[in-house]
Amino acid sequence: MPTKKKTSKATDKKEKELEKEIEIMEEKLKRIEEAQQIEEKIAENKEAIREDLKNQLMSQNKFGKQFDDMVEDYLYFFELKERLKHDIDINGIRYKNTGGNGFSTYKPNESVERLQKTNGQMLKILQDLDLKAPEEDGEGDDLLSRD
Repeated sequence: MPTKKKTSKATDKKEKELEKEIEIMEEKLKRIEEAQQIEEKIAENKEAIREDLKNQLMSQNKFGKQFDDMVEDYLYFFELKERLKHDIDINGIRYKNTGGNGFSTYKPNESVERLQKTNGQMLKILQDLDLKAPEEDGEGDDLLSRD
């Protein structure tokens, strides 16, 4: 009989471990799906922003590779900004971290600081190009919106 109990306990323990692994895998799959949706949204918005910025440059008679390069830099920062916002949405402003000693502490999410710096760079590029974010009167996309 004692052997049977050990086997039963071992089986229960294995089942719980497998259930935990399944939960972790399901959570990872959910995050992958969310990331794919965000990437699709970023790609759509990126094209609209590129078009808008290039139209603004053309209306100011600004042509050349240097302007195109700055627009591409702006779009790179736009992608980065969206990914940083997603990280903050998932992990929050602070996240729980377990150190080597086994104690848990809360650490600030570095994405918050990076998001601020990224927004600053984006605004600087717009300023250098003498462009403005579209007005919030319903016309055009708001380049700096949270959507």
